[in-house]
Amino acid sequence: MTDTPKPPHVGDRLVASSAPPRPHRPARPGGPTVTLWSRTVSALAYLVKVASRLAALVVVLYAVFTVFKANPANAWYQFVESFAASLSLGLANLFELGDPRWTALVNYGLAAVVWLIIGSALAGLIRRAAP
Repeated sequence: MTDTPKPPHVGDRLVASSAPPRPHRPARPGGPTVTLWSRTVSALAYLVKVASRLAALVVVLYAVFTVFKANPANAWYQFVESFAASLSLGLANLFELGDPRWTALVNYGLAAVVWLIIGSALAGLIRRAAP
Protein backbone atom coordinates (compact mmCIF):
# COMPACT_ATOMS: atom_id res chain seq x y z
CA MET A 1 0.00 0.00 0.00
CA THR A 2 1.47 3.35 -1.02
CA ASP A 3 0.84 6.72 0.51
CA THR A 4 -0.56 8.92 -2.21
CA PRO A 5 -0.88 12.59 -1.43
CA LYS A 6 -4.38 13.87 -0.94
CA PRO A 7 -5.58 16.80 -3.04
CA PRO A 8 -5.72 20.11 -1.16
CA HIS A 9 -8.97 21.22 0.39
CA VAL A 10 -10.27 24.62 1.33
CA GLY A 11 -8.56 25.71 4.56
CA ASP A 12 -5.50 23.48 4.12
CA ARG A 13 -2.15 25.10 4.87
CA LEU A 14 0.33 25.17 2.01
CA VAL A 15 3.41 25.03 4.20
CA ALA A 16 3.75 22.66 7.09
CA SER A 17 4.61 24.49 10.28
CA SER A 18 4.65 23.60 13.92
CA ALA A 19 3.74 27.16 14.91
CA PRO A 20 0.11 27.83 15.75
CA PRO A 21 -1.77 29.99 13.24
CA ARG A 22 -1.66 33.70 13.95
CA PRO A 23 -4.96 35.39 14.70
CA HIS A 24 -6.27 37.96 12.24
CA ARG A 25 -5.71 41.56 13.31
CA PRO A 26 -8.50 43.81 12.12
CA ALA A 27 -7.64 47.23 10.74
CA ARG A 28 -7.93 50.24 12.98
CA PRO A 29 -11.40 51.74 12.94
CA GLY A 30 -10.25 55.18 11.82
CA GLY A 31 -7.34 54.04 9.70
CA PRO A 32 -4.27 56.17 9.29
CA THR A 33 -5.07 59.84 9.30
CA VAL A 34 -4.02 61.71 6.20
CA THR A 35 -3.66 65.40 6.74
CA LEU A 36 -3.34 68.23 4.27
CA TRP A 37 0.29 68.66 5.34
CA SER A 38 1.19 65.03 4.60
CA ARG A 39 -0.51 65.20 1.21
CA THR A 40 1.31 68.42 0.36
CA VAL A 41 4.66 66.98 1.40
CA SER A 42 4.06 63.80 -0.59
CA ALA A 43 3.07 65.80 -3.67
CA LEU A 44 6.16 67.99 -3.34
CA ALA A 45 8.42 64.94 -3.00
CA TYR A 46 6.78 63.42 -6.06
CA LEU A 47 7.30 66.61 -8.08
CA VAL A 48 10.97 66.76 -7.08
CA LYS A 49 11.48 63.16 -8.15
CA VAL A 50 9.73 63.70 -11.48
CA ALA A 51 11.68 66.90 -12.18
CA SER A 52 15.01 65.21 -11.47
CA ARG A 53 14.12 62.27 -13.69
CA LEU A 54 13.15 64.62 -16.52
CA ALA A 55 16.47 66.44 -16.14
CA ALA A 56 18.31 63.11 -16.26
CA LEU A 57 16.30 62.12 -19.34
CA VAL A 58 17.22 65.32 -21.19
CA VAL A 59 20.90 64.88 -20.35
CA VAL A 60 20.91 61.24 -21.46
CA LEU A 61 19.02 62.12 -24.62
CA TYR A 62 21.69 64.67 -25.52
CA ALA A 63 24.41 62.06 -24.90
CA VAL A 64 22.58 59.60 -27.16
CA PHE A 65 22.17 62.25 -29.86
CA THR A 66 25.90 62.95 -29.68
CA VAL A 67 26.96 59.30 -29.71
CA PHE A 68 24.84 58.48 -32.75
CA LYS A 69 25.85 61.69 -34.56
CA ALA A 70 22.46 63.38 -34.78
CA ASN A 71 22.05 66.29 -37.16
CA PRO A 72 23.00 69.47 -35.23
CA ALA A 73 20.73 71.53 -37.52
CA ASN A 74 17.66 69.58 -36.37
CA ALA A 75 15.22 71.49 -34.15
CA TRP A 76 14.91 68.61 -31.64
CA TYR A 77 18.67 68.35 -31.33
CA GLN A 78 18.98 72.09 -30.71
CA PHE A 79 16.12 72.03 -28.19
CA VAL A 80 17.66 69.17 -26.21
CA GLU A 81 21.15 70.67 -26.47
CA SER A 82 19.99 74.01 -25.05
CA PHE A 83 18.56 72.30 -21.96
CA ALA A 84 21.40 69.78 -21.58
CA ALA A 85 24.00 72.53 -21.45
CA SER A 86 22.35 74.06 -18.38
CA LEU A 87 21.50 70.69 -16.77
CA SER A 88 24.99 69.19 -17.01
CA LEU A 89 25.84 70.44 -13.49
CA GLY A 90 29.28 71.51 -14.67
CA LEU A 91 30.19 67.94 -15.59
CA ALA A 92 30.18 68.48 -19.37
CA ASN A 93 33.95 68.97 -19.47
CA LEU A 94 34.99 66.78 -16.56
CA PHE A 95 36.73 64.09 -18.62
CA GLU A 96 38.56 64.56 -21.91
CA LEU A 97 38.72 61.29 -23.85
CA GLY A 98 40.12 60.61 -27.30
CA ASP A 99 36.75 60.35 -29.02
CA PRO A 100 34.34 63.26 -28.50
CA ARG A 101 31.40 60.87 -28.59
CA TRP A 102 32.80 58.90 -25.64
CA THR A 103 33.52 62.16 -23.85
CA ALA A 104 29.89 63.26 -24.20
CA LEU A 105 28.58 59.85 -23.18
CA VAL A 106 30.72 59.66 -20.03
CA ASN A 107 30.30 63.27 -18.92
CA TYR A 108 26.58 63.61 -19.61
CA GLY A 109 25.92 60.08 -18.35
CA LEU A 110 27.59 61.00 -15.08
CA ALA A 111 25.47 64.16 -14.90
CA ALA A 112 22.32 62.03 -15.38
CA VAL A 113 23.34 59.70 -12.55
CA VAL A 114 23.98 62.69 -10.29
CA TRP A 115 20.52 64.07 -11.15
CA LEU A 116 18.92 60.75 -10.21
CA ILE A 117 20.81 60.56 -6.91
CA ILE A 118 20.08 64.16 -5.97
CA GLY A 119 16.39 63.80 -6.85
CA SER A 120 15.92 60.62 -4.86
CA ALA A 121 17.81 61.95 -1.84
CA LEU A 122 15.93 65.24 -1.85
CA ALA A 123 12.56 63.52 -2.24
CA GLY A 124 13.42 61.26 0.69
CA LEU A 125 14.35 64.24 2.86
CA ILE A 126 11.12 65.99 1.92
CA ARG A 127 9.06 62.90 2.78
CA ARG A 128 10.67 62.75 6.22
CA ALA A 129 9.20 66.19 6.94
CA ALA A 130 5.70 64.69 6.92
CA PRO A 131 4.46 63.49 10.32
